[in-house]
Amino acid sequence: MTTTPADNPGRTLEFEIFRFDPADPDSKPHTQVYELEEKPFMTLYLALNLIRETQDPGLQFDFACRSAVCGSCGMMVNGRPVLACSTLTDSLPEKITIFPLPVFELIGDLSVDTGAWFREIAERTAAWIETQDDFDPGAEEVRMSDDVAQAIYERDRCIECGCCVAACGVANVNPDFLGAAGLNRVARFMLDPRDGRSTADWFEVVSTEHGVFGCLGLMACEDICPKRLPLLEVGAYLRRRMLATAISR
Repeated sequence: MTTTPADNPGRTLEFEIFRFDPADPDSKPHTQVYELEEKPFMTLYLALNLIRETQDPGLQFDFACRSAVCGSCGMMVNGRPVLACSTLTDSLPEKITIFPLPVFELIGDLSVDTGAWFREIAERTAAWIETQDDFDPGAEEVRMSDDVAQAIYERDRCIECGCCVAACGVANVNPDFLGAAGLNRVARFMLDPRDGRSTADWFEVVSTEHGVFGCLGLMACEDICPKRLPLLEVGAYLRRRMLATAISR
């Protein structure tokens, strides 16, 4: 006999959610418990919206695309960084504990400022194409092999959600560490044939304890990346390039 959602009522989920408004001098960090009936195919994003709509309109969290593209809804769920929009509640136990991502500046409750962190990393690493060639609007587009284009595309798939940074033990204790997302961004431009910089130009940025050699190699970043980026390959690629540069100096 075919069953329907009505035949199998959902669980009662208990959400323990971090609450704190840094802008309010009377606010103190604490957790608050909410209960919600689970619905079929419910995501954490849908659950949090229901809580905000029906129980607590002051609950702060971020979202935009709802399809794991914008990276806005990263948060710590039962101790693991995830995207709320792509995490189904039926993959979690009945008690769900939610905290904001560490490392980033807290805006309020579950909302953090990842944008300022990524902007600072982009400025430190000059994460853009640099060239000495004069711009020619009539010139043909620079050609590259399919393999190079695919490698650049793999690194461009990063949505800058901050999950890899939050999961990184080094980033949690060293605020100057580039993190997997920052190193991935560097690798993207090192691969790009349109960029006029040599590996030596990147050396002082990437080959320090704040760069690729600060990584402990635990690879929690790759384990939790919601886009499944090849971050292990990124680290190996940068280490090889930096070591070759150091030897040739």
